[in-house]
Amino acid sequence: MSVSTVRTDVARLVAEFVTAPPGRVEEEYRRLVGKVWHAGRATDSALPAVPHLVAEMERAGADRQGYLAIALGLLAESEYPATDGPLCSAVRQGLDVYLNLLSGCTKREPRTLALLYLLSHFPGDRDRIMTAVEPLDLDADDLSRLDRSLQRLDPEDPDLGRVWPSPSVWRLTEEERRYDRERIRTLTPQQVITNWENDTRTVLGYSGAKAYWAVRHGMPAPLPPQPDSYDPPPAPELDLDAFARHADLLRCPACRGGVTFGEGHARCDSCATAYPVARGILDFSAGVKNTTFGAERTADEATADLLQKLAEMPSMGLYYESVLRPAFLRIAGGNWGGGMTPRDEDDYIAEHLADTEGPVLDLAAGAGRWTSVVARTVGADRLIALDMGLPMLTVLRGRLPEVPAVRASALDLPFKDASLGAVNCWNALQAFPDDAATAISEMGRVLRPGGRLTMMTFLFDPDPVTRYFQSSHFFPSRPQGMLLFEREEIRRWLTEAGMRIRHMSGPGTFILITAERES
Repeated sequence: MSVSTVRTDVARLVAEFVTAPPGRVEEEYRRLVGKVWHAGRATDSALPAVPHLVAEMERAGADRQGYLAIALGLLAESEYPATDGPLCSAVRQGLDVYLNLLSGCTKREPRTLALLYLLSHFPGDRDRIMTAVEPLDLDADDLSRLDRSLQRLDPEDPDLGRVWPSPSVWRLTEEERRYDRERIRTLTPQQVITNWENDTRTVLGYSGAKAYWAVRHGMPAPLPPQPDSYDPPPAPELDLDAFARHADLLRCPACRGGVTFGEGHARCDSCATAYPVARGILDFSAGVKNTTFGAERTADEATADLLQKLAEMPSMGLYYESVLRPAFLRIAGGNWGGGMTPRDEDDYIAEHLADTEGPVLDLAAGAGRWTSVVARTVGADRLIALDMGLPMLTVLRGRLPEVPAVRASALDLPFKDASLGAVNCWNALQAFPDDAATAISEMGRVLRPGGRLTMMTFLFDPDPVTRYFQSSHFFPSRPQGMLLFEREEIRRWLTEAGMRIRHMSGPGTFILITAERES
């Protein structure tokens, strides 16, 4: 196809989008974007399309300008980490247009968010852009995302991590900042560059997702305010009887043998591996073999190491729950309007676990917010909480001093076959998406026949732009980018694990599931 034909096609698609009646805006926009961009990559039609998109930005109504700004931002981003490639340079040619439009905006309109996303791709114009946004008096989170996107990496003093959902929400103590600096010093120069670029992509992903939702649906609902303090309650000790009543359920991760509890540790009856217990947390990730120095001394050393780790960044559990999780629900679940509330989640768990029998596992329990719901529903004496994050378990133990906690992998659960009456796995499967089938298989293995699984996780959005912004998030748990699920693959994994789905629903891209282990 000739360049002139491409220009004609794009001009027609742009015109059809701009003049589309409200009921056809989404369809015409998808046609337009699909012509110039697909899954993060620009098509051959992209470069000749840019002048048409920029020109129409000046003529279109405010409701359509936001859409066009998103499209231009996607094209500029397709060349990242380069910011001076031919496509990004062509998009930058419209900078005067974008800044002029911004001068007529307020911070409370979707078009503003879309223009901020677009302007975030021009770090060479940082000073001019930051000066232009001053009259808007942007909210701190929007301003700090824009500022971070426009920054250049300083290899001598790299500032990595702590940028999502915005740099402004991170309130680190000096001890936590020292922890960060020490971690960064261990990285190679290439690792520093990779982490910086992933941080930038993640910030752009949040800015783009927020803007795209806003131009389609209106301004997002405000996030809940941050608490004044993130000091968690201390994790108390717990009588070993609380663990001992579950001893028949547990198995050694090393050899699958049973375990017996002693003073300050649990030991495998078969291979004599000792696992430390401290402040109500049994650490199945830190087993130590019997040695010539004596198992008791080795177990004591492991317990001392566990206590030291429990003191590292304990505020993260509360920080995740109050700041990071609500923002994550927006990205993964499309919860920008606040349609799914914590009360909705509480009610679902309580309703679907109320009539279960036998021991209950709260898998990937985190800081214990939903463990509390499970405890109220089934009774704390039936409940065990499991997670791999010690800062999370520290908060959980302070919140629920009567519930024993286990540190172990969801991919190799330390429970015997068919030993549990129920498993709750809430907002967790996406934390290990490459191994989701294994995790679900493990849930099926440990459930008794008739045992129940309640689970909430997230699906990829069918809209290609939203899906791109979802996958543009690079978290430590998966540095390749966020991976969510398709409905049919979750169905398949549950079936393969011997479970029958009793209920499946969810607003947006949430998916709430209740399944039952078949005989």
